Amino acid sequence: MSERIADVEIPDSALAKEATELIRDVADPLLYDHSRRVYLFGALRGRRLGLDFDPELLYVGAMFHDLGLTAGYRTSQQRFELDGADAARDFLLRHGLPADRARIVWTAIALHTTPGIPARMEPEVALVTAGVELDVLGLGLADLPAETRAAVVAAHPRPDFERRILRAFTEGVEHRPQTTFGNVKADVLARFVPGFERTDFVDVIEQSGWSA
Repeated sequence: MSERIADVEIPDSALAKEATELIRDVADPLLYDHSRRVYLFGALRGRRLGLDFDPELLYVGAMFHDLGLTAGYRTSQQRFELDGADAARDFLLRHGLPADRARIVWTAIALHTTPGIPARMEPEVALVTAGVELDVLGLGLADLPAETRAAVVAAHPRPDFERRILRAFTEGVEHRPQTTFGNVKADVLARFVPGFERTDFVDVIEQSGWSA
């Protein structure tokens, strides 16, 4: 029998089970529980909006979305979102999914910190971001019945979550500060990394080297 949390079924295909084990192996409980909540909150929002989404694709997108913050995957110099997106795409292609389905998951992860755009894309892309925004920012929390929220948190607790996720964000990107230009992680480094200086978009334009 498949697992259900807050009346949401957790995908139990071989692919989904392998994704679960992979993330459980490489992520600490903070990121594992967060990723599962992202799936649950995304699925609940999709149900509320009547969206036709693929639970398996949404699940893989949710589970891999913060992979680039884990010790084994955060060594690159690209944006952390791309670490998880690339790993998820490769994982799905190895399992024989068509490239267009893998692309949807890649996009969902790559754009999950880019407000405003995912909501106009495929349901799986929109719902990964919606799940992240609800769990991290509280966006849409008022739309979630108290008993539903309690069931999700009972299954995947979030003790001291705000402080701990900010620490995870910092550890995941502090060695590649240039990747925070133009995105929300610059706020994290500005708060928690002494000496961090933001790249200023206006300065980049004015110092582009083009003559007047």
